[in-house]
Amino acid sequence: MKRTPLAVLMAAFFIFLVWSVSARQGILFLIGVGMGAALAGARFGFTTGWRQLIEHRDPRGVAGQLLLLGIAALLAIPLLGLFPELNAALGPPSISLLVGAFVFGLTMQIADGCGSGTLYKAGLGMPLNLGILPLFAAGSFLGSVHLGHWLELGQTEPISLVANLGSTQALGVTLAALMLTALGVRFWVGPKQTWWDRKWVWGAVILAILATLNLIIAGQPWGVVYGFGLWAAKVAHATGLFDPTGNMFWGQPGNTIRLTQVVLLDVTSITNIGILSGALWISAKANQVSQPLTGQQWVIGLVAGFLMGYSSRLAFGCNIGAMLSGVSTGSLHGWIWIPLAFVGTYFGVRLRRHYKF
Repeated sequence: MKRTPLAVLMAAFFIFLVWSVSARQGILFLIGVGMGAALAGARFGFTTGWRQLIEHRDPRGVAGQLLLLGIAALLAIPLLGLFPELNAALGPPSISLLVGAFVFGLTMQIADGCGSGTLYKAGLGMPLNLGILPLFAAGSFLGSVHLGHWLELGQTEPISLVANLGSTQALGVTLAALMLTALGVRFWVGPKQTWWDRKWVWGAVILAILATLNLIIAGQPWGVVYGFGLWAAKVAHATGLFDPTGNMFWGQPGNTIRLTQVVLLDVTSITNIGILSGALWISAKANQVSQPLTGQQWVIGLVAGFLMGYSSRLAFGCNIGAMLSGVSTGSLHGWIWIPLAFVGTYFGVRLRRHYKF
C-alpha cells in the first residue's frame, strides 16, 4: 500500500477514535504511530544493539539506548515527583523477575526482536515476526495466568526510587547508574570504537519524548506486553476457554473489567496498534528484504517467540515496560531486569549463531 492512502486510513481511524471512544485514545494512537515510525525509521532495535555489542564490540546501539533511558528519566522522574497521580512502572523483585528476564533476553535474540521489535518488524512485513506476533500474545497470556504461582516462589514489595528518595535524588541515582553502565560498556569495547550513530541518536530523542507524552496522557508509562496478553485473554474468555474468576492476575478488578470492554479502551493496546501502523507507513516506502528461513529455523523462531511472550509477563515487561519504563520512572525492578536479560542475551546470541539465523 502506498503512503497516501495509508495516511488517509490512519487519519480516519484517529477521527473514529476521537468521535466514538475518546480524545485521549485518539492522541495515544498518534503517539503510537510516532513510536512505530521512529522505531522502524531508525531501526532502533534493542535486540540488535545488544547483539552488536556482544558479537562485534560495537557500542552504537547500546549508546543510543542509554541516551534514550537518560532523556526519558530526565523527563519522567520530575513529573512523577510533581504529579503523584502519574504511575511508575513498578514490578516486584522476585524469582519470577529473575527467571523471566533471563529467558526473555535469551529468546529475543532467537526471535530477532523484543516486544516493540516484534511489533514494528511485523509492521514492516517481516515474515518471522508476523508469525511470532500471535504466539507472543498467547505466551504473554499464559504467563499472566501462571504469574500467581511464580510469585509464590518468592517476592518483595515493588521499590520506587522516587517514593523512597524523592524525585531529585532518584534522578541523580538513575543518571549515575547509567553513567556507570556506559563506563562498563567503554571498558568492554575498548578506546577506538565509534559510539554514536545519527539514526540511533534521533531515534532515542524522539522515543524519549513520545514515551513522556504517553506517561502524561495515559497516566502510566509506555508498555507493550500487557496489550499482547489482553488480546489473547479476550479471545480465550470470549470462546469460553478461560474463566478469570480466582486467577491472581485476571481476577484483579481492573483486569477483569478490561476483559469485557472494547479493546480500543485499553491504552496499551491502542499504542500497540499505533506502532504497527507507524511501522507499516515506513515500510510503504522502503523495500524490505528478509532472508528465507529453513523449516527448522521457523520452528525454533516461533517457539522462541512464544517463550518470549511468556517470560515477558513473568519479568513484568520487556525492553520497553521493564527496562525503559522501569528505569526511567525509578523502579528498582528495571535495574534488576537489565543484567539478567543481558546474560540471557549472551547465551541467546550463541544459540542464534548455532542455528544460523
